[in-house]
Amino acid sequence: MKILITGAGGQLGLTLQQLAPREHEIVPLTSKQLDITNCKGVLDTVREIRPDVIINTAAYTAVDKAESEPDIAMAVNAHGSENLAIAAHKTNCRLIHISTDFVFDGKKCRPYTPEDEPNPLNVYGETKLAGEQAIERILGKTALIIRTAWVHSPYGHNFVKTMIRLMHKQEEIRVVADQFGNPTSTRNLAEALYKFVLLEDTKGIYHWTDSGSASWYDFAVAIHNQLQKHSALPCTNIIPIPTSEYPTPARRPSYSILDKKRAITALETHPEHWTSNLAESIS
Repeated sequence: MKILITGAGGQLGLTLQQLAPREHEIVPLTSKQLDITNCKGVLDTVREIRPDVIINTAAYTAVDKAESEPDIAMAVNAHGSENLAIAAHKTNCRLIHISTDFVFDGKKCRPYTPEDEPNPLNVYGETKLAGEQAIERILGKTALIIRTAWVHSPYGHNFVKTMIRLMHKQEEIRVVADQFGNPTSTRNLAEALYKFVLLEDTKGIYHWTDSGSASWYDFAVAIHNQLQKHSALPCTNIIPIPTSEYPTPARRPSYSILDKKRAITALETHPEHWTSNLAESIS
C-alpha cells in the first residue's frame, strides 16, 4: 500500500516514518515539499504519486500564536485540509486526518465522545474544526478523522521539551494544575494510525490518545521524575497554579479528556498509559 504522509517534518510525521511497516510504501512530504494551502499543487502532487492513503499530519499548531495569525491558521488547518479532501475525492484515495481535543470547550465533566458537539474556545480549535467540517462536506463519511491530544515525542517542539529546557535553567516552575487532558506519545498514535490504515472500511470520527489523564502540573511532575532517572538534574520546585495566574492569548479547555471506546473497539486494542511512554520523549 502506498501512503502519502503530509507534514512529514513534524513530530508525528517523523514518527510515522520511523515506524512504517515494511509492507507499505511511504511517501513523506514536508511542508516545504508540499504546501497544502496550494489547491492546484496538492491535486497535481496527489495525481502524480497516486497514493492509496493520505495521512494528513500537516497543521498549524501554535495555539497562542494562532490568535494573532488567524488567517494563516485557517489557511493551513481548514483550507489545507479541504484541498487534501478534494484531491482524495478526485483520485479516489482514502484520507486519514489528524485533529484535536481543542475542538471542545471543556465544560463537560466526562470524557468527550466523537458524537459530542464541538465548541472550540480558541482560533486553533476553530480552524481545526473547520478542517474537519470541510473534509466531511467533500468526502461525506468516507474520510477518517482521528482526534488526539497533548502530543509529545523526541522530535520538535512540545510540552516535554519545554519542561526539560526550563528544568535545566530554573529552580522553580509554575505550572497550571486545573486543565486536564491526555498526554499522548507519537509512537502510540503512529502505531494506531497504521492499524487504522488496514481497516479500510473504518470511517468517521474516532478519538485516540494514551490511556490515563493528567493536569499540566501532573505532566510536569512526571517529566521531572523521569528526567532525574536519566541525569543529575538539580531538584526543581514545581508549583501548581490555577489558569487565572497564567494568562495566555488563547483560552484552553479546562477538561478535554477524550473517550476512546469507539477506537478501542475498532482496533481491538487498548492504548498504553501515558506514563509508560514518557521516557521515550526524554531519552
